[in-house]
Amino acid sequence: MKKVLIIGAGPSGIFTALELIKQNAKFDITIIEQGHKIENRACPKGRGLDCVHCKPYCNITSGFSGAGAFSDGKLSLNCDVGGDFPQLIGAQNAQDLIDYTDKIYLDFGADTHIEGATETEEIREIRKSATIAGLKLVDCPIRHIGTEKAHQLYYDIEKYLIEHNVKLLADKNCSDIIIKDKKCIGAVVDGEEIFADIVVVATGRKGADWLDNMCRQHGIGREPGVVDIGVRVEVRNEVMEKVNKALYESKLIGWPAPFHNKVRTFCQNPGGFVAQENYEDDLAVVNGHSFKNTKSNNTNLALLCSHHFTYPFDDPITYAKKIGEITNMLGDGHILVQRLGDIKAGKRTWPDELSRTNLKPTLTDAIAGDITSAIPYRTMISILNFIEMMDKVVPGFASNETLLYAPEIKFYSNRIKMDKNLKTNVENLYCLGDASGWTRGLMMASAMGVHMARQILDK
Repeated sequence: MKKVLIIGAGPSGIFTALELIKQNAKFDITIIEQGHKIENRACPKGRGLDCVHCKPYCNITSGFSGAGAFSDGKLSLNCDVGGDFPQLIGAQNAQDLIDYTDKIYLDFGADTHIEGATETEEIREIRKSATIAGLKLVDCPIRHIGTEKAHQLYYDIEKYLIEHNVKLLADKNCSDIIIKDKKCIGAVVDGEEIFADIVVVATGRKGADWLDNMCRQHGIGREPGVVDIGVRVEVRNEVMEKVNKALYESKLIGWPAPFHNKVRTFCQNPGGFVAQENYEDDLAVVNGHSFKNTKSNNTNLALLCSHHFTYPFDDPITYAKKIGEITNMLGDGHILVQRLGDIKAGKRTWPDELSRTNLKPTLTDAIAGDITSAIPYRTMISILNFIEMMDKVVPGFASNETLLYAPEIKFYSNRIKMDKNLKTNVENLYCLGDASGWTRGLMMASAMGVHMARQILDK
């Protein structure tokens, strides 16, 4: 019986195993995960407490289902959203995979309701306003699971895999992969060599840096990709009410002057909560959650500015980390928050000023300060100009009390070189999901996992 070793229990690795099982494939499947099983994952901030910097790994970013277990659980159902995987296998193939994968999510209890699935007069008006503002509205139906529902859904998937004889080894650290004669034959896990006929690396955004190191050590084909650096914006629900009702999540893209870097909205959370995630070396980054049953008075979303570096620099992950470290330093290890009006006035935000506005921060332990002292000029100007463009679509978005949290960084900047069958230049080694640089988000990563399983079946 052939052995399949999957490193990382995020969506792409999970769905590789799921599809192999669904097709009644006879493989010995092992999944290695550095974090906990999902039933053992808990974040004190979800109970209104301060971040305790869980060791050895943050419970939000590590563990079965990856960051997906603590995300707002939005499944983007259009192949135009979620990364560049369609460029690799073709748009129609990618869309077919998404449709197929969506049915699996429904089988495990995802909400049957789809947000933004029907073209309405409200959506047409939003698109018109976006066009006038110089922004592009990307149509994308959304299936919203919700943070609390995502826990249960992925727990049910975890049980299903174990019941079907998948060996899930949680709390295990993979330090290296084993390559001999340009062929991957296994991995080193907690000092022990585990051998396999097929090795699938699916380490997610959190494991992107680790995978990049593996590429450098073992000559795995890669190229620098795009790194996204930005802020998380928080406004009152009333400001976003029209967009929230019509689309739930507005996916808007612009190329604001003077630099014309791509800036986009990402991970919009109506009635949501701003959240903190921790990476290695206690790097704190900001994110956002949205629950099905618990709502705040605010809406938050990310504004991400894309940077693509060329020769001679080829380490965009380190670049992004340095920006995060400087921002954390100014916040004494916490997330920084600043009012937009204070940025315009050229001053920092003081804690007492936050208490005098209509907008109350949902990340209560964020430190009021000056994010412009840490975010690079090119990035900051691009984001500020994008906010002014957004204000023409969503009046009030650029108000003085709008909150900007930093740093928001997406670690998926290196792209693994592979063909449409996901083959790398190392035989029997495959790389999936956000760590591979080809996907950005739950659905596309899951669909890539399904595609991976089908390639294994065809071998």
